[in-house]
Amino acid sequence: MNREKLIFLSSNLAKGFLWLAVLIGGFFLFKKYVAIDYLEWLKPVYERPLLVYTIYSLSELLFGLVPPEIFMMWGLGSGMLTSYILVVIVLATISYGAGFIGFLIGRYLENTHFFKIFKRRIFGKYEKSLFDFGAFIIIVAALTPLPFSGVSMLVGSVDFPPKKYLIFALSRFLRFFAYSYIIWAVNMF
Repeated sequence: MNREKLIFLSSNLAKGFLWLAVLIGGFFLFKKYVAIDYLEWLKPVYERPLLVYTIYSLSELLFGLVPPEIFMMWGLGSGMLTSYILVVIVLATISYGAGFIGFLIGRYLENTHFFKIFKRRIFGKYEKSLFDFGAFIIIVAALTPLPFSGVSMLVGSVDFPPKKYLIFALSRFLRFFAYSYIIWAVNMF
């Protein structure tokens, strides 16, 4: 890996871990110092997983408007490790699928006037990275706070091979497993 790629990956991973630290710190402080039983307070939401998965799916399709870590925290509701692992696998699979849908949108809408404007205004800063780093940006977006669906859409718009995309995008599962482990460990503390 060349120096420029390493700096790009390190910078984005640092942002991701900083965001995770802020979320977990807030979660930990809330749990420790707020006199509300957050599980009881959120029970109406915890008891409606279809609603939560629908909101999460829409969020992932719309460039990750709500961070996946919040949904991982929702997955802690049962208090059982096996249930939590299942929730994380479902969340990771939804995110992976949303990324592929974004890829397909980019691939099939790349020549439309609307998409060209959208690409220039929204993805302009990532397009240079795509040309600088190639497929590496898929891995960086999968592991860091870069908008995974958005980067996937951009990658699809340059006729990147779908099979290669799907292979590189599997790194999205690594992020979910690493972050979910940290969230579980903090919750047990």
